[in-house]
Amino acid sequence: MKKKILIVDDELSIVRLLSLRLKANNYDIVSAHDGYECVEQAKSELPDLILLDIKMPGGGGINAFKNLKELDETKSIPVIFITAYPTAEVKKLVMDLGAQGFIAKPFDTELLTNNISKILHPKSD
Repeated sequence: MKKKILIVDDELSIVRLLSLRLKANNYDIVSAHDGYECVEQAKSELPDLILLDIKMPGGGGINAFKNLKELDETKSIPVIFITAYPTAEVKKLVMDLGAQGFIAKPFDTELLTNNISKILHPKSD
């Protein structure tokens, strides 16, 4: 069964780029474009992973992440933040909140897909 990834970004070009790349890597893709829609899509789709932008409408990514962590059905979904604001403070904040990763825009899609693979397909020891 394919793993499902929720891409959340208000930049449609980013959503399109990520969708194409991840579909080519055999993932199912759903998308959202603001913080509110992120939470609603996560509850209805129950993705295996969320790629979440920080700065966007509808409460932003950090508030959406906090909301996801408060809901039983979504609290265990891993999240990788993708942001154009890659400061050390923001990275520390999201990692302290429980994010699985933090990648700066513009991002290297190979690095991103490697990080996704490590989370969704961990090698058993």
